Amino acid sequence: MRFLLIVFLFSTIVGHTQNSISLDACYEGLKANYPLAKQGAILAQQNTTELSAITSKTLPQFNLDAQATYQSEVTEVPFPNLDINSLNNDQYRATLTANQLLYNGGRIKASQELQNSSTQRKHQEVEVNLYQLKQRVNQLFFSILLIDDQLLLLNARKEQLNSTLNEVKSGVKNGVLLPTSDKVIEAELLKISQQNQEAANNKSKVIASLSTLIGIPLSVETQFQKPLLSVVGANDLNRPELSLFNLQKQEIEQQQNLLSKAIAPAVNAFATGGLGNPGLNFLENDFSAYYIVGLKLNWNVFDWNGNKKQRQALNFSKELINNQEEVFRLNTNTALNEQQKEMETLESTIAIDQQLISLQQEVVRTFDAQLKNGVITSSQYIIELTKLDEAENLFNQHKTQLELAKANYNTLKGDLN
Repeated sequence: MRFLLIVFLFSTIVGHTQNSISLDACYEGLKANYPLAKQGAILAQQNTTELSAITSKTLPQFNLDAQATYQSEVTEVPFPNLDINSLNNDQYRATLTANQLLYNGGRIKASQELQNSSTQRKHQEVEVNLYQLKQRVNQLFFSILLIDDQLLLLNARKEQLNSTLNEVKSGVKNGVLLPTSDKVIEAELLKISQQNQEAANNKSKVIASLSTLIGIPLSVETQFQKPLLSVVGANDLNRPELSLFNLQKQEIEQQQNLLSKAIAPAVNAFATGGLGNPGLNFLENDFSAYYIVGLKLNWNVFDWNGNKKQRQALNFSKELINNQEEVFRLNTNTALNEQQKEMETLESTIAIDQQLISLQQEVVRTFDAQLKNGVITSSQYIIELTKLDEAENLFNQHKTQLELAKANYNTLKGDLN
């Protein structure tokens, strides 16, 4: 029963594991599944709530006030012959006031526009943070491809040595080769098995890191597709940071717009209904209901240029953002030039690698024939075979590094989906 349960769990895990994945799919997984991406939905809900709170200011506002007081003195009429009762020392009042905004110079609309600008800027900050993780995806993805190439070479070398070992054993048995010739090759096969295990362990670690980063289940059985990348050097930068700079400046402009509206007069209509003792008629020493209706104007006609100075200060904030954008463009273009030089160097290196492999293959073929005829020892053969292995490893490494350089170039430039 336990065995069946284990088989079921294993098949379930494998069933949900990605069979094949591309670099673009990793980018999409990062954008969709990384925890930071969840902030987009939260920001949208927050913006809706904030806009609703701003809009509510256009609705009637109600205030309820109540008080009970005791006064040590009250107003008295200084005419003894008049039949007017003096007021009570204890007095009571309860009022309900309704205020309706009629005009405030467009402050409500300006506040809504500022709120939308702030939310757009926050959304773009999330996009920037996600985009900056793409270079980490590049590093992990191409590390896996490099390990795959290494494993393929190790397996090919293992097959070659096993084939050679059979012929060497035959030569030792027939007295053509030295008795220890086969032991040297067997030792080399053990080294290859050790290297194979180390590479497989490293691959598992890198796959686990990539899977965690992009939120997609991956395993050692997953096929990682080699991308065929190209670079375009003429286009301008298309980085999300540039959009963020623009949104930051737009948000500052909305702040300035709101400040300009703040100096406009505000007109409110109000109505107050109350119950008091005394009421509006202070000579009536009893509880009575009353109401007051009217208009109210608020206008700060002189603020010592405080509002104007605030708007001027925001202009300096815009200049700082312009400077940050200039620095970003300079640093990014410098990094692109360095990446371009690296690609050119790797292309030249790969051409030399191919020539070295071709020459070393001829040497190995010659030594292979000499080994089988007893002309050289197996140690000499292994030395030349190792040189070929190193040359092929460097060739694969440089090819993968070139593709990684292209991916990093496109990431730096912003030429990604």
